[in-house]
Amino acid sequence: MEFVQTNIPDVVLIKPRVFGDERGFFAEIYRSSLFEEHGFPVFVQDNMSKSQKGTIRGLHYQMVRPQGKLVMVPHGKVMDVAVDIRKGSPTFGKHVAVELSDENKYLLYIPVGFAHGFQVLSDEALFQYKCSNYYYPEGERGVNWQDTDLKIKWDTNVNPIVSTKDQNLPELNDVITSDLPLYQPK
Repeated sequence: MEFVQTNIPDVVLIKPRVFGDERGFFAEIYRSSLFEEHGFPVFVQDNMSKSQKGTIRGLHYQMVRPQGKLVMVPHGKVMDVAVDIRKGSPTFGKHVAVELSDENKYLLYIPVGFAHGFQVLSDEALFQYKCSNYYYPEGERGVNWQDTDLKIKWDTNVNPIVSTKDQNLPELNDVITSDLPLYQPK
């Protein structure tokens, strides 16, 4: 596996080695000892969602019982987005956007302190992710996907499908300070 630092150092792109032949392919996508060696947390929960083309989910984070996430797309293609929302961070308000698909087999690690979301670019997509903490609904927060200050280039060639909850999330500048995590340099 190759661990590639993105333009925000704490967000890491993981490129597994893929071995293919006439039968298909094999790729090791997770080995706990290797991830521990690279400083990743222990993951305690796995989730999966299925969405249709144009769907935007996010931008979500948990303020109480925060989660780091290791995400991948076993079927389809998405644009995955991680936004740094850590107060005091040198990259506060900046984002990483990466295409994840069943073709490239990439994974993306989104650490605690980032809002996360994705948009489905294929007809449908399965989105799978490991979390470093258990989901705690009372701790869930979010940032509006349409926040123009974030400069996220969503695919505007499709009519986005967004939940009412996500449509009503505040822009980053309107999130109350106590609902933003604090940057803690390593």
